[in-house]
Amino acid sequence: MAYTINKTDGTVVATITDGTLDNTTSLTLFGKSYSGFGELLNENLVKLLENQASTSAPTAPLKGELWYDATTNQIKVYNGTNFTPLAGAQYQSSEPSNASAGDLWTDSDDDQLYVYTGSAWLLVGPVYTKGQTLSGWKIETLASSGGDKVVSSMYAGNARVAILSKETFTPTVSQSGFSQIKAGLTLNSTLGAVFEGSTTSSTHVDVSSTSNTSASVIAGGNFLRADAADTTTGAITVDADGGVIIGDAQELSITVSSNDVTVAQTSQDKDLSFTVNDGGSTKTALKIDGSEARVGIFNSTPTVPLDVTGETKITGNVTIVGNLNISGEYNSSSSAISTYDDAFIKLNNGNSETDSGMIVETSDSDDARIFYDVSENFWTAGHGGSYSQVIRLADAVTDGNASKEKVLKTDSNGRVVATDFALAAVGSIATSDTTVTDVASTGAVVALINSEQPKWGSSAKTVSTANPTSGDGANGDFWFVREA
Repeated sequence: MAYTINKTDGTVVATITDGTLDNTTSLTLFGKSYSGFGELLNENLVKLLENQASTSAPTAPLKGELWYDATTNQIKVYNGTNFTPLAGAQYQSSEPSNASAGDLWTDSDDDQLYVYTGSAWLLVGPVYTKGQTLSGWKIETLASSGGDKVVSSMYAGNARVAILSKETFTPTVSQSGFSQIKAGLTLNSTLGAVFEGSTTSSTHVDVSSTSNTSASVIAGGNFLRADAADTTTGAITVDADGGVIIGDAQELSITVSSNDVTVAQTSQDKDLSFTVNDGGSTKTALKIDGSEARVGIFNSTPTVPLDVTGETKITGNVTIVGNLNISGEYNSSSSAISTYDDAFIKLNNGNSETDSGMIVETSDSDDARIFYDVSENFWTAGHGGSYSQVIRLADAVTDGNASKEKVLKTDSNGRVVATDFALAAVGSIATSDTTVTDVASTGAVVALINSEQPKWGSSAKTVSTANPTSGDGANGDFWFVREA
């Protein structure tokens, strides 16, 4: 009579006729009166005892059948399709195949645990591989004088970069880089850790580690904006020779080189103006003409451009307190006459003595000059290199004998007083007796008086109390009639 072998759910596994074997399952089934069934029965019991331990899965498994995988050293159960680990995680370097939802796998290379979702392996942890060492958030308890504090520490490459805390406290056990932990996020001071990137808002910024601030925490609204006009009540220091650059085309720059400061208008042929508020009106006080490289100084807004190349145009009055030092020439082109309100103009001020005065340009090589000759201590004038003393009233005297080589002047009575004259000869006078030569003009009068010719009347005389007659003398003779 044949055996009918059923599974737990009642379905037929096999029908075995008498004296025969059946291998449709992992075990050997035998029919009634099979010779040698005892050995096969014992082998079946051993297989069940060892869960068919083998490197190869059973060839004809039934759903729910157990198999010990001798390769992975895991007990596996047949789910009707595949053998899957019965309990624990598979420990291997590659993803397990034929996984079922909920299966666990430990990556033996990275020491990371995964769970199978039914479609993919999902990392459970840790988030870092064995080679990366501790990286990411780690919940820790730190001791403090106020009790233990639970914090979240951020690690990167096994180094603690930051600590997230709900309150401020000081650890009683030294924490490298964290002498005090603030409420919020505290960065490791020994790493020089900083925040990089952009933030949409900030109530306060801690600048205690910087060197140019007087406070450790500054309100976020007190920082200057870079994208809009803003105002500061403090001084702005640019600690770099590159200085300050202003303008949408960077027209104005203030730079430093070897401690020399340069203010530059960099746009071609454009001006640099300095304006003031004069009674509510904006007026240009100083203007540098870029197209002509010249300077204009004004006391009112200029209505015409600078018109003298290389020179300063001044409209109105300019007051200079102190000295005006000019290394070049002083030119006045607006008038042929320069006027000065000062009573005196002092030349050669503060210098050693030297000839000094005025020069008028003429066709002569040395022009026309009037100057003070320091070697002679008098004023000199002339032109063409020929100069003579300018006579002053103080140089004239009333008595030429008392003061030699001086200019004579009349005395209080209008007279000129001279002790002696030395006159040069201007001609000669001839008489019948002798000829007087080299006679000065006044000497001619004396010669006439002493001459015996012409005779006046019967006697030889030229002076008489009577008038001469027609027979006395000749044409051209001088006669002197004196009173009786």
